[in-house]
Amino acid sequence: MTPRIELLQEKRLVGMHQEMSLAANKTGQLWASFMPRCHEITHTLSTYLISLQIYPPNYFTQFSPLNKFEKWACVEVNPSAPIPQDMKTLQLPGGLYAVFDYQGLSSDPQIFQYIFGTWLPSSGYELDHRPHFEVLGEKYKNNDPNSEEEIWIPVKM
Repeated sequence: MTPRIELLQEKRLVGMHQEMSLAANKTGQLWASFMPRCHEITHTLSTYLISLQIYPPNYFTQFSPLNKFEKWACVEVNPSAPIPQDMKTLQLPGGLYAVFDYQGLSSDPQIFQYIFGTWLPSSGYELDHRPHFEVLGEKYKNNDPNSEEEIWIPVKM
C-alpha cells in the first residue's frame, strides 16, 4: 500500500476530546457523546468527520499501550464558526502528510503496524510531531470490514 504525499493547509476544527491510552481506549465513549451533538456545529466546510490523535513527543520512541494521548471527535469549520457549549476548537497545523486509503475495520491494528513498521522506515520520510488523523467520509461504516477511510500521518523529509 503506497500513500500519496499531501501538503495540508492549516485547518480549524471543532469537537470534543478526551485523554486515553490504547489499553484504556475510550474512543467509543467519545464518539457516543459527540455524534448526538454534531448537528450543533455550524459553518462546517465538509460533511466528513475527523478522528484525530495528539501524541506526546516521546509516544512512539517509548511506546507502551499505557501511554496516554489526546483523542478528538471533530469536524472542519470556517474560521468564524461559533463553538457550541462544552465543545472546543483546535487549529490543525499544516504540513506534509502521508495519506493512506484504507479499507477494513478501524479496530484492526495491522494497517498501523504496516505504516510504522514497514512503510515509514523505508520511505525516506520521518514522523513529524503534529496530530495524526483519520477522515471518515461517505464510505466510512463503523465496525464494517468494507468501511473506507483516509489515514493521515504527519511526515517530514
